[in-house]
Amino acid sequence: MQVDFYHLTLRPLARALPQIAEKVLSGGARLLVVSGDADQRAALDRTLWTYSPGSFLPHGCAGDGGEAIQPVLIAGDTAAANGARMVAIVDGLWRDEALTFDRAFHLFDEEQVGAARAAWRGLADREGVERRYWKQTERGWEQAA
Repeated sequence: MQVDFYHLTLRPLARALPQIAEKVLSGGARLLVVSGDADQRAALDRTLWTYSPGSFLPHGCAGDGGEAIQPVLIAGDTAAANGARMVAIVDGLWRDEALTFDRAFHLFDEEQVGAARAAWRGLADREGVERRYWKQTERGWEQAA
């Protein structure tokens, strides 16, 4: 199980998440996007429709129906109604349920650094968990740990 920590320093979530979702989909996988904040979920729904004029990211929101067919599903919890094996936690609050997926993306900003560090330390001794830390640079994402 792999957990990738993405520290958002130069670009906001609205720019980073679509890039991750595109890579997941291009690999033939599905993605569950988790946020406990209803306003953030609604904003991400709009973002995935409009982030780039030349792109289309098929997605839906939990509770709107048709969850099982959505390549990207935005939800308030880690119940992957779309059968996703990858999860993106975007509200900065680590959930151990993410460890039931094949891969987890934990995205956090400066306000959430303390909680992300605690999650990083908490996963250090977990058997079968590989942690990676990604930081933003002018050239894009670089693995730092």
